[in-house]
Amino acid sequence: MSALYRTHRPQNFDQVVGQDHVVRTLRNAIEHDRVAHAYLFAGPHGTGKTTMAKILAKSLNCERGPTVDPCLVCESCRSIHDATAIDVVEMDAASNRGIDDVREIRDRVGMRPALGRRKVYIVDEAHMLTKEASNAVLKTLEEPPPHVVFVLCTTEMAAMLETIRSRCQRFAFFRPGLAEIGLVLHRISEAESIEIDPAAIPHIARAAAGSFRDAVSTLDQLSTASGGRIGVADVRSLLGTADTEVLFEALDLVAAGDAAACLRLIDRQAEGGTDLSVLTGELLTHLRSLFLVQELGVLPDAVAATEDERARLSAQAELVEPATVHRLIDLLRTVVDEEREGGDPRLPLELAFVKICRPAGELSLQALSQRLERLERHPGPAAPARPAAAPASTPPPATTRPAAEVADASTPAAEPEADQDTEDDPAAGDAGRAISAWDDLVMPEVGRRSPPLHALLQSARPLPAGGAEMVLEFAPGKEFHRESAGTEQNLELMREVLATAAGGPIGLRLTQSASPAAMPVAVTEPAAVLSEDEFLDQVRNAFDAHEIEEHG
Repeated sequence: MSALYRTHRPQNFDQVVGQDHVVRTLRNAIEHDRVAHAYLFAGPHGTGKTTMAKILAKSLNCERGPTVDPCLVCESCRSIHDATAIDVVEMDAASNRGIDDVREIRDRVGMRPALGRRKVYIVDEAHMLTKEASNAVLKTLEEPPPHVVFVLCTTEMAAMLETIRSRCQRFAFFRPGLAEIGLVLHRISEAESIEIDPAAIPHIARAAAGSFRDAVSTLDQLSTASGGRIGVADVRSLLGTADTEVLFEALDLVAAGDAAACLRLIDRQAEGGTDLSVLTGELLTHLRSLFLVQELGVLPDAVAATEDERARLSAQAELVEPATVHRLIDLLRTVVDEEREGGDPRLPLELAFVKICRPAGELSLQALSQRLERLERHPGPAAPARPAAAPASTPPPATTRPAAEVADASTPAAEPEADQDTEDDPAAGDAGRAISAWDDLVMPEVGRRSPPLHALLQSARPLPAGGAEMVLEFAPGKEFHRESAGTEQNLELMREVLATAAGGPIGLRLTQSASPAAMPVAVTEPAAVLSEDEFLDQVRNAFDAHEIEEHG
């Protein structure tokens, strides 16, 4: 039994799906007796180049021809279909690429057809001909005998000699869309009585990447492997691909900044048998679609996607920041590069998702751009404070009191309030000790363990909140500092340092000062004017930077 792609190869122009511009031109050439002496069919593999060449040969040599509707039953049509026709010579330039092979064609080209009207030479992978062989065929291509037609098929138009391209009529074969490949799969399934879930067809079509032959070969393999009705799970199992839902879920989790859920998703896919290299490629394809929607406002028709997927992509493009899309594309490209070098893609893929979900943990410019754009698009108020477990006599949180009653945390005025809390709740003394040690112990330790967090906390001051809890109040206009300091990683670090300074666990929440009046101005001595060298030294120390010398 022949493979399905051979059995169901289009036999005439009416059966060709897609490539309408090629069909229309060849039909007109045959009907008006204006068939060229040489054609160059160029396009991706599996798009119908060789099939179109055989249909042209049938139309020219059919007993009823020349005709645009070959009978398909005469000896000439049947022999061309079976690749046994004497007058139609098929040559694979990938294996017959030398000058001797071309000389053989040139020596025989003058012989008239044995049975048909035209002698047709079909050269597959024509770009594989050596330079010497290509030059040897030039004269024959320019002035062939009137009974000869050359059809050169190639997947690399740019690799063909310009002198050959100028002697041929050139046709570009385009990749078919999901709908066109789906039409062919439906037609073959009905003809072969193959039961297939309609939802599985788009998955096969997408995996074929614009190749009719690859799609039909996959259908052939599935019909043999499943032994029954072909479902979506069968397609995913055979191809090792991820469900479209997984791609949308992954980007939703990225938009939410949920690194833990992303890691669980990757683990779930790996345990389910999904090839993580394939998953990375599919994520890049999905991100490209989001990128196009964000830049163009609509997904181009050339992108393979169903109507439902197009609507969901448009909605998700509004949810995910463009800076996040751009950065994740760069991170996944790094995963692809590492995999090409022979590495396991799992760890790089997991690291890429952690980096994209937690940009506050990085000092790169890309991470900073992502954090700024996230803040601009989702400004939002500060996180709601947890209720303090304090007795009725405990004073209200510091952020609700008038500005005049709030003392500067750097002065001893804050200490009596902590002592008052201690009388009602012994644990409140821990928060008071942590506040007292803020400048001498807490901030130096934070600076040692995380210089970026130390820089963020420069615009905040500690305040008692009642009970064993304290508040970090950020200055007006420092929303970015508060949001960056409020990541789970930074909060955990601060809780550890505060617990060490206070001798016990301390509750912590972050707030934003409502107005400049709420933040007292500390009386400090005038800052000394720094020289340029001193300023550069401070920049190097604060950001762990080094100077780059430019060479003219």
